[in-house]
Amino acid sequence: KAAFETFDNAANNTVDVREIGTIIYSLGCFPSQADLHDFIAEVEEDHSGYIHLDRFLPAMTKALMLCFQVLDKDNKGYLEPEELTKYMTQEGEPFTQEEMEEMLTGLADHERNVIYYKDVINQLAIDPDM
Repeated sequence: KAAFETFDNAANNTVDVREIGTIIYSLGCFPSQADLHDFIAEVEEDHSGYIHLDRFLPAMTKALMLCFQVLDKDNKGYLEPEELTKYMTQEGEPFTQEEMEEMLTGLADHERNVIYYKDVINQLAIDPDM
């Protein structure tokens, strides 16, 4: 939500469709041009050239769920901190160890020491400032 709002110059919960790639890249996601085109087609209303936050957030939530499911090769419904750390520090724009520790502190189930990604995504949908 914060990334979207950065590009919402009119403060009306909309952004120019041309900014969507930049917003998604700023979140550390780097979809192919084809995937980005498909995402825009899903969220842009009536080819207006603008995308509303109410359409962007659910689509990003869905995309995030797909990312976690790809990482969860055994379809367990969770990731172990070591798995997530490996992906987040060795792929794309790598996170620092300090960033990973902060993330895991907020995301991991402290009793089982795993990340239930569906719960994380649901929490993000309720509290986008998480």
